[in-house]
Amino acid sequence: MQRNNPIAEIFGFPVFNDSERAAHYRENRLCPFHNRFPNCTKDKAENPLGVCSINHGDNQVITCPTRFREDWMILRNAAEFVWPKGTRWTSLPEIKLIDAEGQSAGNIDYVIVKYDESGHITDFASIEVQGVYISGNLRNPFQSYLQQPSADFHWEGPNYPHPDYLSSSRKRLIPQMLYKGGIFKAWEKKQCVVIQKSFFETLPALPTTTKDKADIAWFLYDLKLDKTDNQYHLVLADTIYTEFQSALQKVIYTKPGNVTDFLTVLQEKLDERITNAPETHSVFELL
Repeated sequence: MQRNNPIAEIFGFPVFNDSERAAHYRENRLCPFHNRFPNCTKDKAENPLGVCSINHGDNQVITCPTRFREDWMILRNAAEFVWPKGTRWTSLPEIKLIDAEGQSAGNIDYVIVKYDESGHITDFASIEVQGVYISGNLRNPFQSYLQQPSADFHWEGPNYPHPDYLSSSRKRLIPQMLYKGGIFKAWEKKQCVVIQKSFFETLPALPTTTKDKADIAWFLYDLKLDKTDNQYHLVLADTIYTEFQSALQKVIYTKPGNVTDFLTVLQEKLDERITNAPETHSVFELL
């Protein structure tokens, strides 16, 4: 467990990696994971927040979606779910999706396409990549580390950063499944979701199916430390297969609390209003 150190990786390297290569990437703010530009552009292009993953307990949690591009294994694994070996395919990034009303439903992170010898597309599937949102302040420890890099880096400032799995699912993952996923389901096209295993484990237990019957493949990745090069590497931890409708119903459904507890809260609020400000309390009656 990394105590009092929220940062796992900066510009692609663990904070405890003091190699010349790691220093080169930090000094030049480079991204080793196939960013659109050689430099990291997260948050601000001129002053990027170059944190790839954070420590949370014994896990390293990926916060930057670009981190999942290591060796492009996410594309290969997705293609192997959709098509048999030997298929001619490639990937197209950031494809705008339009609904029946001509309105944008957002961008697809990647669309993998199958094409024939003439270059004509014969099939396609979507890939959505989801990092984890952060609660707290990550830039302060990031700046503190860059000022004095150290393998024994510690930070105990306010607003200690931690993963916000709930916001990650409610603000991004679920809306994507509703809007973009619904369109791909209507087209009868396969969908791939790339997230970290720890993120998936915060979701409700999804009804699973077999690979051949699945509408969606959930590719669950993790980071594993390789002591030979002193770096974390992306590994596929598990693949979960689900049908679209059953998975969607499960993730959008919130298990209700006890209605009696809610009524107690309402009663306490009403009693407080009547007691503290009886002259301003309005009584309404249906006539």
